[in-house]
Amino acid sequence: MNIWIAAAIALAFGFPLCGRVIVRAPVMDRLAALQLASTLTALILLLFALGVSQSSFCDLALATALLSFPAGLLFAHFYERWL
Repeated sequence: MNIWIAAAIALAFGFPLCGRVIVRAPVMDRLAALQLASTLTALILLLFALGVSQSSFCDLALATALLSFPAGLLFAHFYERWL
């Protein structure tokens, strides 16, 4: 295990907090937690790619980062009547 994998594991501890906010908080807070979770996912995937020295894994992190914004828009559109 190297420093990149350790950093990815350290960032993974933020997921339970995001999940708790997504399940229990008001709608606007859910949207912020969803965006934070998607950012954490992209960062963890990127750190994992650096940790295992596979540059092809960076494509997955890039795809996740590019899809996180439309996912947030879709979430906001779905809950538009409550916003």
